[in-house]
Amino acid sequence: MGFKKKSKESRMQSDLNALALRNTRSARRIWTTSPGQVAVLKTLTREFQLCVALGDLTLLENKWYITHSGLMRLARRNRCAGIQARPIREYCDISMGRWVFRATVYKTPRSRGFVGYGDADPSNVSPLVRGAEMRVAETRAVNRALRKAYGIGLCSVEELGSFSAPPPSYPKQVTPASGNGNGSSHGQPRLRDQLCVLIRQFNLDPTLVKAYAADFCGTEVLKEASRDLVESFIAHISKAAKEDRDALICKLNSYAQSVEVKP
Repeated sequence: MGFKKKSKESRMQSDLNALALRNTRSARRIWTTSPGQVAVLKTLTREFQLCVALGDLTLLENKWYITHSGLMRLARRNRCAGIQARPIREYCDISMGRWVFRATVYKTPRSRGFVGYGDADPSNVSPLVRGAEMRVAETRAVNRALRKAYGIGLCSVEELGSFSAPPPSYPKQVTPASGNGNGSSHGQPRLRDQLCVLIRQFNLDPTLVKAYAADFCGTEVLKEASRDLVESFIAHISKAAKEDRDALICKLNSYAQSVEVKP
């Protein structure tokens, strides 16, 4: 039994070391990182098993921030029993686009819960997510509750204000090309390939991008959208990623679904 336990711990440590190495490589490819930032990244990797390639972390103004999708994956790995979120109506003003939410995270079915609050209005959200203040407020509340529940000292990127910082620099810029039909045309890649390139280039969550695309195109799923609509979405998300990637991530994370289970 002792040998099996040591073997399991050794495998876990090996997996964490491998993840830390992948995170370091991904971070250096996406951002300009200092030795201190890499050291912090390795600590976060080993402590919380966060993955840069999946969009769990982002580097903004030389500081690490966790993302909503990263927090949700962390909750799932730890078998979170449920998350509840509701608006505090006495502090909400629909006409002014102001929303305040209270979220409760239940780590176990018998847990009393960890509470977090989040607010959003046109003055503290990016222009990219104007009109989605309710979802931003809910996301911020859930993020704070999850950070309390799992002891995350990092602020989440969605809790920041209007994301006034410039977007991080990238080695390449991708401009989506259009063609006739869904296949390649005149040597240009298919729409699906263009979208995949953008997702890899800007380190976006594929699932959230698909959800955003379907909402943008007004369809249940992306494959039901017309070519013109998909082309329009690719042009939109490419421009958004170049101009304000952090605001785009906030927008994408508003599509992450919270699992609500009564304690």
